[in-house]
Amino acid sequence: MNTSFEPACPAPRHLVLDTEAMDAARMGNAPDAGSETWCRELVVLLNGALATELVCVLRYKRHHFTAHGLASPHIAAEFAVHAAEEMVHVDRLAQRIVQLGGLPDFDPDTLTLHSHAAYDDQRALPEMIQANLAAERVAIETYGQLVRLVGDRDPSTRRLLEDLLADEQRHAEELRGWLAV
Repeated sequence: MNTSFEPACPAPRHLVLDTEAMDAARMGNAPDAGSETWCRELVVLLNGALATELVCVLRYKRHHFTAHGLASPHIAAEFAVHAAEEMVHVDRLAQRIVQLGGLPDFDPDTLTLHSHAAYDDQRALPEMIQANLAAERVAIETYGQLVRLVGDRDPSTRRLLEDLLADEQRHAEELRGWLAV
């Protein structure tokens, strides 16, 4: 039986923790992801993403109810699925905004002003798919940029953004597939 405090296997030589950063954290000198200014700025960015998601919900809902044509029953049903998934994004973003000390902005008067994606009133199925694909590309770019901005400073927000990014990438792949048919 090993009674020393040495680990059973030696620590890897290339994977080491930053003990200086740990000492700084212990002393209260570590960078603070929760600083008031940083959180306030992050909330503004997350509210832009929230507005984008809400506009996407509305666009997908409209397209769900107005799609017509030979392939429309299947695609209209998928538009409804995408709308529901985007609504989950809305809820998750709003929850994170509140956790950061902010207020989620659901004001209908400013929704389209803050959204990164446009609302769309296309009537033909291929144009609906194109409009939704364009919006998904905007969301992918937005979430990619947000992930890079947040970096390691706020792992909870970064994981949320990475989850949303993965969903948006999947949506874009589905939409591209529908255009290829």
